[in-house]
Formats: sequence, C-alpha cells, structure tokens
Amino acid sequence: QVQLVESGGGLVQPGGSLRLSCAASGSIFRIAPMRWYRQAPGKERELVAAITSGGNTNYADLVKGRFTISRDNAKNTVYLQMNSLKPEDTAVYYCNLRHIGYDYWGQGTQVTVSS
Repeated sequence: QVQLVESGGGLVQPGGSLRLSCAASGSIFRIAPMRWYRQAPGKERELVAAITSGGNTNYADLVKGRFTISRDNAKNTVYLQMNSLKPEDTAVYYCNLRHIGYDYWGQGTQVTVSS
C-alpha cells in the first residue's frame, strides 16, 4: 500500500547541515501525517519532527530551532532540513507515515555528525 524511501544522509561536521528526503509511493501521502524518527545505537527510537497533511508541525525539544520538517505533496516527498548539527544527532533517521492507525516505515538513512 505504501513504500517509503529515505535519502540524503551522510557524514557532516558539527555545526553543518543536511537535508533528508523521504519519497512515498501511492496517493495516500497527500492526506497522511508524516514523521521523522531517529534511533542511535543502544537507544530507543525517538520522534524528531512531525507534519500533518495540512502543514502543521511539531518538533522534539532537542531539535527545535535547528530542524525544519516540510512536505511537497506534488512530489509525494517529506523533507527534514537539519542545521547546526551536533554529534548527539548521530543516528539512523526513519521516515514514518500513519494511515488509519497503521505505521509505515522506510528503511532508514544514516546521519553521522563527527569532526
């Protein structure tokens, strides 16, 4: 029903920026809330940012003011612009789509913040 593919991860120095993308299949994207999660080794998966179908956004306290979530419904894509990156942002970042109470996940993209 839904396939999600993340891209844009990589290695960046502290203070740098990355933009993650998540491309979704199908027509459900336009009406679905989208979320970015991340999971570091040995830690629980945590919510980073969320955006509703109408564009309302929410952020985890640790990334507020540094990260921006956005969506382009014409491209079936959600983005996560990450600025002022810190080593503690290092994690695998996952795209999530919720539809009728069911969560769809991408395979994840690695973000490493290191000097």
